Amino acid sequence: MKKIYIVLTHTGTNLSKLIKSYTKDEFSHVSISLDLELEEMYSFGRLHPYNPIWAGFVHESIQSGTFQRFYLTKAKVYELEITNQQFEKVENRIHQMEKEKEQYSFNILGLFAAGFRKKIKRKKSFYCAEFVKYVMDQANIDTDLPEVVKPEDFKKIGNLQEIYQGFLKNYKRKNSHKK
Repeated sequence: MKKIYIVLTHTGTNLSKLIKSYTKDEFSHVSISLDLELEEMYSFGRLHPYNPIWAGFVHESIQSGTFQRFYLTKAKVYELEITNQQFEKVENRIHQMEKEKEQYSFNILGLFAAGFRKKIKRKKSFYCAEFVKYVMDQANIDTDLPEVVKPEDFKKIGNLQEIYQGFLKNYKRKNSHKK
């Protein structure tokens, strides 16, 4: 058995505040990580920390990029135990998308439609929650997530264990002793 990590965040950016005002949820962004240290953390979001317009597939980092700029990002980190085969499928799908990241775009229409519980799907285009759901679906991980998904929906996945709550910048220090 292996583990993946679901990372819910709220940066406090104007876009995240807008999303939060529509959803009334605590968190406005979700990422998936392949390791406890969150070194391999992926999502769809800002490509450049100072420009919310340019967005797409991102390999996120606590110490750089958007999370460094918005250092008071609130977070909850969950772990989910999955089979070795499921983990391999998640890993392969993410790394394939990373190799082809120029072919992917941010689904801004889908993001705003989700606020109205409508689905607008575009080829090779995702918003954060749509991406994480897609990767988990591709690995046959039973999530019971709704078709129109938002970050908070990930909290409802069965067997999900919360392992951290607080500022994302403090995560690594708190969890560096766990291996």
